[in-house]
Amino acid sequence: MSLKHRFFHFVLPSMLAMLVFNLYTMVDGIFVAHYVGETALAAVNLVMPFINFIFALSLFLSMGTSTLVSILRGKGEIEKANGLFSQNTLLLIMISLLLTLICFLFLDRLASFLGATQDTMAYVQPYLGTILLFSGFFILSYYLEVLIKADGYPGLATVGMVLGAFTNLSLDYLFLAHLNGGIQGAAIATGIAQVLTFLIFSSHFLFGHAHFHWKHFTWDFSIYRRIFVLGFADFITELSAGSIVYIFNQVILAVMGTAGVISYTVIGYVYNLVLMAMVGITQGVQPLISFFVGQQDGLVIRTVFRYALALVGLLSVGITGACLFMATPIVRFFIRPEQAELTVSTVYASRLYSLIYLFMGINILVSGFCAACAKGREAWILSLSRGCFVIIVVLFGMTAFFEELGIWLSPFVSEGLVLLICIPIIQNSFDKKWHVPSNSSIS
Repeated sequence: MSLKHRFFHFVLPSMLAMLVFNLYTMVDGIFVAHYVGETALAAVNLVMPFINFIFALSLFLSMGTSTLVSILRGKGEIEKANGLFSQNTLLLIMISLLLTLICFLFLDRLASFLGATQDTMAYVQPYLGTILLFSGFFILSYYLEVLIKADGYPGLATVGMVLGAFTNLSLDYLFLAHLNGGIQGAAIATGIAQVLTFLIFSSHFLFGHAHFHWKHFTWDFSIYRRIFVLGFADFITELSAGSIVYIFNQVILAVMGTAGVISYTVIGYVYNLVLMAMVGITQGVQPLISFFVGQQDGLVIRTVFRYALALVGLLSVGITGACLFMATPIVRFFIRPEQAELTVSTVYASRLYSLIYLFMGINILVSGFCAACAKGREAWILSLSRGCFVIIVVLFGMTAFFEELGIWLSPFVSEGLVLLICIPIIQNSFDKKWHVPSNSSIS
């Protein structure tokens, strides 16, 4: 198989899996908006930072583990890879149980922290409480999906995600349209879909032809220094989506009120689709790059990155254009026709916000590339810049001067500033003198 074919063999299923994965919450939003109402839709968005947090927690271990087991596999050290895989699976199970218990004990405080107001609390509490019941399956299914791709079966990861999304869609229609299950019914549908996805992925490692297997192991906590460093960039990328939603919700509530949160909720669904596409490309190339890092094949590493950069660039331009010209029909998926004023304001905000897509994908790709090459420091710098520091400073600064306009344009300005940090980092990476084996896989 040529390198280009291997690239698309990993990237396309990964992109599709991440897009389908995001459809869980997007489908919830569409059904909730039409069968419960726009206020309930705002409540779903208020819970979204918590959902991003549990995915980020899974990524913290899964991406670092994926990078290390791919490198170990490239070196032929399969038993070490199996031990690492087994240890982290058990650790995530323990973390999931502890997280669920703590959040249930402080459910009211958690809902208030997420921004639930007198208008939305009646929706936030049942939705959040039901999601908590399934939080362990969210964490473990995401973890196993990443490891299945590292195991060399990206197609299976896509199949599992598609089946989960179809289940979610079907149950949303049943619970909301026919059984009047309300916002809690939407959460139950999402949770059941996650259980199904977890069972499909688990069966691969229990009964399939996996290269990685669960085995008896001795706890080795020293490995987490490397896992945390390598997984931190993807952790921040996912967590930043939730933290940005949380901060934006608070600022928008202060400047525009609940109507602004509804507009931001619609924008957020489109943003998450684009984010998942870019993360899918990044996660698709990471095991491929890590494998050739293990073999020290610099020519292939550079070529894979250039393939990914070209794909991200084409998608960025195409998605931005689509969002600018198709903003009205996109918004009407979520807002009912009688809400004319809300529709107009949301279309305006959506077009301004969509400029972020010109830069966002490149920044995510470069951060993921650094992590895949075990360049933890550079990955940290980029992830913290775009996920925490730059966006917060720009948001508050632009809101102070331009109010509503500043809110919707601040993500574009922020990603542009982060891109300036990316350029020297990737130049330094390409200047590295990799050893190129005589049997280099370039073709």
